[in-house]
Amino acid sequence: MKVKLYFVLSLMLLLPGVTQADFDPKAYYTVDGEDFEESESINDAQAPLRVTFRANPSNIAEGVQPSYEWRFVKDGRTDPYITRYEENTEFEFRESGVTAVSLYVSYGDGNDPELVATIRVGISTSLLEMPNAFSPNGDGINDIYKAKDNHKSIVEFKAYIFNRWGQKIYEWSDIDGGWDGTHGGKPVKPGVYFVLVKARGADGTEYNIKRDVNLLRDYIEGNSEL
Repeated sequence: MKVKLYFVLSLMLLLPGVTQADFDPKAYYTVDGEDFEESESINDAQAPLRVTFRANPSNIAEGVQPSYEWRFVKDGRTDPYITRYEENTEFEFRESGVTAVSLYVSYGDGNDPELVATIRVGISTSLLEMPNAFSPNGDGINDIYKAKDNHKSIVEFKAYIFNRWGQKIYEWSDIDGGWDGTHGGKPVKPGVYFVLVKARGADGTEYNIKRDVNLLRDYIEGNSEL
C-alpha cells in the first residue's frame, strides 16, 4: 500500500497540469515616497518608474524546483523585448505605452512553461512646461523657478539660466529641482533672465524650451498665477 501511494504521488509531480506550487505575482513600486503593490495593472504611471516583480511562491511540493520566466511584451506585439529568468526581477520603465509583464513557470527539463499571471504596466505620455516668472521673496510661495508641477514622464532633463548678457549663472538636471534666484550665494537683481531647457519624454518627444524668466523679488502672491 505504501509503495502504491508513493508511486501515485510521484506520478502527480510529473504530470503536467497538476498543481506543484502556488504563486501570487505582484508588482512593487514607489511614487513620491509612498509604497504600492499591484497584482493586475499599474495605470498611467510616470516614467522613469522602477518596479520589482515578485513571484511569491508558496506550497511548493517536495522535490520540485520551479523555473521562472518574466516576459515583457509591448501592446500590439507578440514577442517579448526582454525576458528575465529569476524568481524576482526589477525593471525601470522609461518608455510610454503599455507593457504586459507575464510570469511563466516550468518544472524540470522538457516541460513547457505555463502562464501564471500577467501584470500590465501603463506609462503616460510626456508633458513639460516652464513658467515665465517667479518671486523669490521668502514668502514660501513660488520662491523657486522650476518646471511646472504638471510635468509627466520626463526621462532626461537639463536646464540653464542665463543673464541678459548671455552668461550662464545656474544649471540643474533634477526635474524637481530649480533656481532660487541667487548667483555665487548672493541674490541677483530683479529683472528678466533667460531659461534654456533640453529634455526628452518617455514617448520620444524632444523638448527644447527657450523663454524669458521674470524675477519679481518684491511681488506678493495674489489670486492670479504667474
